Amino acid sequence: MIEEAKYSVNWFRTLPAAQQQNILLALTNEELTFLQYDWRFWAREKQLAPAGDWFIWAIEAGRGFGKTRTGAEWVRDCITSGLYGRLALVAPTAADVRDTMVEGHSGILSCSPPDMYPSYKPSKRSLTWPNGAKALLYSADEPDRLRGPNFEAAWVDEVAAWRHPLAWDMLLLGVRIGNRPRICATYTPKALPHIIAIRKRKDTVLVKGTTYENEANLAPDFFRQIVSQYEGTRLGRQEIYAELLEDVEGALWSQKMIDASRVTRTPSFLRVVVGVDPASGPGETGIVVAALGNDVHGYVLEDATIHGSPDVWAKAVVTAYNKFMADRIIYETNQGGLMVAHTIRTVDENVPLKGVNASRNKQARAEPIVALYEQKRIHHVGMFGDMESQMCTWVPNEGMPSPDRLDAMVWAFTELLLGEAEPVVQLW
Repeated sequence: MIEEAKYSVNWFRTLPAAQQQNILLALTNEELTFLQYDWRFWAREKQLAPAGDWFIWAIEAGRGFGKTRTGAEWVRDCITSGLYGRLALVAPTAADVRDTMVEGHSGILSCSPPDMYPSYKPSKRSLTWPNGAKALLYSADEPDRLRGPNFEAAWVDEVAAWRHPLAWDMLLLGVRIGNRPRICATYTPKALPHIIAIRKRKDTVLVKGTTYENEANLAPDFFRQIVSQYEGTRLGRQEIYAELLEDVEGALWSQKMIDASRVTRTPSFLRVVVGVDPASGPGETGIVVAALGNDVHGYVLEDATIHGSPDVWAKAVVTAYNKFMADRIIYETNQGGLMVAHTIRTVDENVPLKGVNASRNKQARAEPIVALYEQKRIHHVGMFGDMESQMCTWVPNEGMPSPDRLDAMVWAFTELLLGEAEPVVQLW
């Protein structure tokens, strides 16, 4: 076997090719299989669970760092050690749990050896290992499902993207049995209250990592075409270097302003609309669902923003309209108004549309809505990380990309709370 003192893939990669081949040829088939699934050999130091008495192992890292593989391998170690028999797996949505944590390229099934391969039952939202250990799967979009169950450990993924902070609170209250309850949290950080709270806990071990630390395992084109595009940008600092970015000077909104009126419950609604900021090219189309409560306050219900062709985003718009039983779709006409209406009509010819013309600049349109936030008359029902990040970082007149999510939200509340603040060019 490979010498214990040199037991790592990084050391192995430094050897001449001939020596590498000799070492591998000397291994038996059983040893090769063991090596294939031995995380201690393949992992970087930051991907191995820290020593000591901790409750939360928080891994704040950039895209491509290897967060998913780290979490999956930690779960496998919990199971094979025999110390944990009941775990929770939680991600932003049910699809994220399935597609990333369980079935993903770096998920639990992919890194499990044949002799400890779990039985996966999607209908029961569970994984069961040969030794009887079990993991239950949860969506952070359904926080009440975490109310009641008890766990010895949990792996939570992209917790900074969870819409409902209550899901994190429910999880904390549920990881309470066994000799050493523990949580592994993997995420790219955002300056949100529950993320800041995780970092401040005395029983949290915080590990920071960047995309570049896993460069050896990522496609060269990813660095040439994607990473280089965001180097030196604020988004790059967050998504590549995993910096926790505070509010930007000059931005119209602040995280504190948004948090001050965030809610989990709502009154009855008088109206619901879908605001749409259509992409002018291959970018994102902002799609935000907003409501007017019987208290004459505004409520953000969903950010359904999507990147895709006109047919793709039009279907997303109509889906949001039907899901929330909206009474109208509000869209900007400056970016090909007739095309926008026609595209949505090809999906559903009966949805009511209202096109509005942006006769004022973005800052002038946004400022009345900012004032409503300051008066605590607009509330976010849950968390909308991407939209809130855009709101708190977009600075007028700085040549920044068009804030699609922000614009869609502004159109929606202009309709609901300010009346016809922009000339109506189409009303169907």
